[in-house]
This record gives sequence, structure tokens and C-alpha cells, in this order.
Amino acid sequence: MGGAVSAGEDNDELIDNLKEAQYIRTELVEQAFRAVDRADYYLEEFKENAYKDLAWKHGNIHLSAPCIYSEVMEALDLQPGLSFLNLGSGTGYLSSMVGLILGPFGVNHGVELHSDVIEYAKQKLDFFIRTSDSFDKFDFCEPSFVTGNCLEISPDCSQYDRVYCGAGVQKEHEEYMKNLLKVGGILVMPLEEKLTKITRTGPSAWETKKILAVSFAPLIQPCHSESGKSRLVQLPPVAVRSLQDLARIAIRGTIKKVIHQETVNKSGNGLKNTPRFKRRRVRRRRMETIVFLDKEVFASRISNPSDDNSCEDLEEERREEEEKTPPETKPDPPVNFLRQKVLSLPLPDPLKYYLLYYREK
Repeated sequence: MGGAVSAGEDNDELIDNLKEAQYIRTELVEQAFRAVDRADYYLEEFKENAYKDLAWKHGNIHLSAPCIYSEVMEALDLQPGLSFLNLGSGTGYLSSMVGLILGPFGVNHGVELHSDVIEYAKQKLDFFIRTSDSFDKFDFCEPSFVTGNCLEISPDCSQYDRVYCGAGVQKEHEEYMKNLLKVGGILVMPLEEKLTKITRTGPSAWETKKILAVSFAPLIQPCHSESGKSRLVQLPPVAVRSLQDLARIAIRGTIKKVIHQETVNKSGNGLKNTPRFKRRRVRRRRMETIVFLDKEVFASRISNPSDDNSCEDLEEERREEEEKTPPETKPDPPVNFLRQKVLSLPLPDPLKYYLLYYREK
């Protein structure tokens, strides 16, 4: 699946292309996609393909195409404080983006069949928390992953506000998936070759919307143990935050408000998005035109005027253009104002690092 939009040269350009093609339509989803670099979830030797609108698979590791994730994120209609269950959570890429929207008081759980993929996802999550500046720009709901078959979830588990399944769901499992939802919740899953959005409008009432045609590998059926019993998957308990953790969230929130107010006072009109560096592309293409009159070819080629110029003329034109155009420079790396402000506080170092989640930068 994929190939609906052109490849980007970096994560931001990929998101620009998804916006232009109307796969990303809301600001919250755009911010989450820009905050999590897709290439960070690829193995090093495959990163050159990270910004193409294509699915990627290596062994048990799998990422859907960016256009699919965009449609999923938009369909889920995520809001802060909701509970989310990701069935077939894979690398954790989608769960991390969802966590940026859910905020610190949401619930973010994932079920993954393969234990090696769980370990991979935990490594990628740890890298994101330790190194990404985006972590300090959002209030993050950290995902929790468990190993198991998502068709064997314990029947006494809690229901969720939002559920996504990343594998093709057979018709006989549709009711099972629906029962994972709270009333008012939204389920997004590939059902009968269509990405489908199901909203639970009542205890036994549903609204169904087909989003787009897709092709997903089907869910793997459960393997029963030698005793004939299935291995029930126990989802993580809903964590109750400690008073210490709540204090950290509140302090960080207060500091962010101070930073925002300082920025408003300096600029006079609030926060502005820093212009992103864009590579200027200059393409010269030979224009060829075939003209048909009735059923016969009238002319085989109409040349581009530039074809008549000599190489020397083209080189001179290029030099003149470069002289007129000011050199493009990349902007300075973004400043992590929250980190700067915390480190400047008159507090013991251990408390400062606790407020920064012991992050490396």
C-alpha cells in the first residue's frame, strides 16, 4: 500500500506532501506527524526509503505507508485524555504520535504478536523520549506494550475510547473488535479490503463508514496451547500517577505558559512558526510536443527555446541567476526553551533532571 503522494527529502517535506494531497487535514494530526520522525523507526540500512509513501517490512518489523497512517489518525478523532488501544502495535510509531495528542492523562496501550518487535518498539520509544526535542513541546502519554495475539484479549479487560487494528480483520471477528469500544468510541480497522471507521453510538448501535480501499495482511489466528485453552492477553492496568509525577506535570505546564507569555510579549502577536528550510529545486526539462491533425502527425517536435542556446549561454544564464538569488542558509537548530528555563531554576540538579525526565538534551 502507498504511493499516493510523492516522496519527501525529509520528514517535513513528506508531511507537506500528505497535506497537499489532503491525507492530513487537521492541525493536531499535522503537529504529531511533524514531531515524530518516521526515519527513526527504520533500520539504519533502510532509512533512505523512510520518506517515501510506501509500506516497509523487514522480518517481523512492519510500517504502513504514511498515507494510511494519516487516514487512520484523522479517522480516530483523537483528543487529550482519551484511552487508546493499538492492536498490532508494531514499531510503536503510530502509538508515539497518538501519545502526543492524548497527553499525560490519557491511556496508550498496544498489543503485538512478536516479542522481538516489542523489544524494537521499546528501544525506539526510549530513543524518542531521551533525544527528541518534540518530547518537551508536548505532554506525552507514554505507550505500554504487551506481547500476545489481539484476538485473545481477556474478556474482563477495560473498554477503550479509540481502537485501531493494523491487520486485516475477517468478518467473523468484527463483533469481537466492536466489543472493545466504549459507547461513543471509535474503531478503525481494515475490514473486507476497506479501511473502515465504526462509531459506537449506543450499547448496541453503530455507525459505519468506509474510508478507502486497502490491502492488509490478515490477522493471525490464535494458536491454542496443548491443553486446548487459549492464552489470554492481559492488558496493562490503568496507571495511577503518583503525587510526585503530577507535580512534575504541573510544573512543566506552568513553565511552558511562562515561556509562551514571554514570547507573546516579545513578538506582540503570539507564537509564530519558524519558517522551515526548503531546498530550492531547479529543473530544466526539454519540452517536446506532438501535434495531431485528424489521424496524422502534423509535427513531431516543437523545441523548447532553451534548446537553441549553446552550452555557454546556459552556463552564463545559470551564473546570473545565482548572483541574483541570495544564498539559502539553514536556520539555526531549534532552541529547547523549556530545558533552558528548567536548568536556570535555583533548584538542586537532581530535581532539575527529574523535571526533564533525565533526558540527554
